[in-house]
Amino acid sequence: MLCRFKDDTGFRVISWKTLTKFLQVSKDRYGKVSVPFEVIQAGYLAKTNEDETDGFPWIFSTFDTDRFDERVDPDGWELERYRDNPVVLWAHCHSIPAIGIAKDIVASDTLSGTIRFNDKEYDEFGWSIGERVKNGVIRAGSVGMLVKEIEFIDKKKNPEETCDLIIRKQELLEFSLCNVPANPFALRKDSRGEESSPDDRKDRTSAPTTCSPGCGSWPLRNKKEHGGMDGRREDSCAQ
Repeated sequence: MLCRFKDDTGFRVISWKTLTKFLQVSKDRYGKVSVPFEVIQAGYLAKTNEDETDGFPWIFSTFDTDRFDERVDPDGWELERYRDNPVVLWAHCHSIPAIGIAKDIVASDTLSGTIRFNDKEYDEFGWSIGERVKNGVIRAGSVGMLVKEIEFIDKKKNPEETCDLIIRKQELLEFSLCNVPANPFALRKDSRGEESSPDDRKDRTSAPTTCSPGCGSWPLRNKKEHGGMDGRREDSCAQ
């Protein structure tokens, strides 16, 4: 799990168990977090046959349970400030310029929008990411958000609930392209705009992948340089 807390200069790599303990002592009885913090979620490209010069339709986030056994409430998104600065980054790296912008951002049953990448004339790297998206090589994304309110799930009262935690109120800070997302349930569409069958979900894994060695930050670093699962990150990049 990748988070950034108050006074941190970069993202901190911590285990889900450590984060859970922090949330249990930092929220009030209504679920509000005393000190908001940044955390990473993810989604997939929603590819259609629309004119790509107008951008790529994208699912930013869904209400599905992700690989960390958490969900993000689509009714809790605060989007006003992001709409004023709709940056699209690569792998949550704040140390390189944005590779594009987002537009037409809407929160309904999912959080979605349209991504436009920078032109090759002034940003060859951002353009190259767009070319990878265009050719289907990269099709996953991830939200960077400021968590403000949470709800822990009592499995005894709600045995049918699949997650351990629901993020109920969150501010969207940025959206990133990445190689491996945390949320595998934001289903993409094929070239005709048809959604995959919901039955496909039963075969998907919940095994965490975002904290694996060489987790895809830019520039690439190995697990030792990240400081391990509970170490401090010195840079501001995160997947």
